[in-house]
Amino acid sequence: MIVRNIDNVPTVEWGNGLSRRFLVADDGVGYTVTDTLVRAGTKSRLEYRNHLEACYCIEGSGEVVELDGTSHPLTPGTLYALDEHDAHFLVASPHEDLRLVCVFTPALRGDEVHSLDEHVSSAY
Repeated sequence: MIVRNIDNVPTVEWGNGLSRRFLVADDGVGYTVTDTLVRAGTKSRLEYRNHLEACYCIEGSGEVVELDGTSHPLTPGTLYALDEHDAHFLVASPHEDLRLVCVFTPALRGDEVHSLDEHVSSAY
């Protein structure tokens, strides 16, 4: 059994926020669970070429925007899943941080960070 508290998990500055990595590849469960903070007013162009990801909003607000411009509001209780390695923009509201619980499969190593550029998707 694995039991962890947010105060004792590795925290990674991923580019526009923090990712608290509860489970990673070395844990041997095959997926990663993170508690991710996206800083207010930030916009991140992201793509996961090697992972599928689902994110559940637990706090704050923002939006996930498809490259064609389709926007999906994010508020507590909303989940989005990148089931086709979808390139997207993750945007936090200008007035509050966005907080997500995210699941990645296969599992992350745990040290991944983004290289953010508004014209090219950051991928890992």
